[in-house]
Amino acid sequence: MSAARRLGGALTALVTPFAAGGARLDERALGDLVAWQVAEGTEGLVVGGPTAEGPTLTEPERDRILHVALEAAGGRIPVIAATDSPCTRTAIARTRAAEAAGAAATLAVTPFYNRPTQEGLYRHGAAIAAACGRPLLLQTVPARTGIDLLPDTLARLAALPGIAGLVDARGDLARLAAVARAAGPGFLMVSGDDGTAAAHTMMGGQGCVSVVANLVPGACAALQRAARDGDHARARAIQAGLMPLLEALSRETDPGPVKLALALLRPGFAPDLRLPLVRPRPETEAALAAALAATRRGETA
Repeated sequence: MSAARRLGGALTALVTPFAAGGARLDERALGDLVAWQVAEGTEGLVVGGPTAEGPTLTEPERDRILHVALEAAGGRIPVIAATDSPCTRTAIARTRAAEAAGAAATLAVTPFYNRPTQEGLYRHGAAIAAACGRPLLLQTVPARTGIDLLPDTLARLAALPGIAGLVDARGDLARLAAVARAAGPGFLMVSGDDGTAAAHTMMGGQGCVSVVANLVPGACAALQRAARDGDHARARAIQAGLMPLLEALSRETDPGPVKLALALLRPGFAPDLRLPLVRPRPETEAALAAALAATRRGETA
């Protein structure tokens, strides 16, 4: 489990920079973003997931994003590849490709749209785990998929070799203890909800896959360090300082707001999205600019 344990902490759900109005990848911007994340103390990256506009990426683009991120990270922090698909065979193929490229681990979100039963979710996860040779993290995010991994199903999955933990984006702290009891010791419990990141770690979780860390990686890394070191007052203070930015990011569908905020924060970064996502409204941009200004004044420190 030592390799799996390295997958916790301050993890960034990395965006995918595009150019030419979303027509192609901006590999230079991606490499620069990864290098900045590493320098700021981020402890791991997740590429190819929902925040990366994963459903709009071609298979060659998925491969390129992973290769660029791995090269820019240079082995200093783990790079986790989101390889999920509502088709189990596709998820297995993506998982094998990501592992062959050098991903430290892979991430499988519960299948969307076809909404399998709990037995179907178990068999889906079990099939991917049987095909992979590196740690597999599962993710539940019912707001996007319409389906949840229940504790009893997680208990069955946690018993399988290769399944290392769960990224829970529900923001339901009461679930933390239930999952811990069901899955047993050694099973990673990582938050996928920025609003409860500090509380999740203070209650025994092992980190957060964060969207806001695209913008403030140093603050998110400091939050996780403080929470796991027992400096709960500092962790709470950082969390409170992040809340205006989180509120602004939540005004429209991720990753539209976070990519626009990155464009405001990093000169030369294009906020380009791929349809069906479109640029956030002017009022959202104004809220993001105000929240970023507050961040620059040190309110997340």
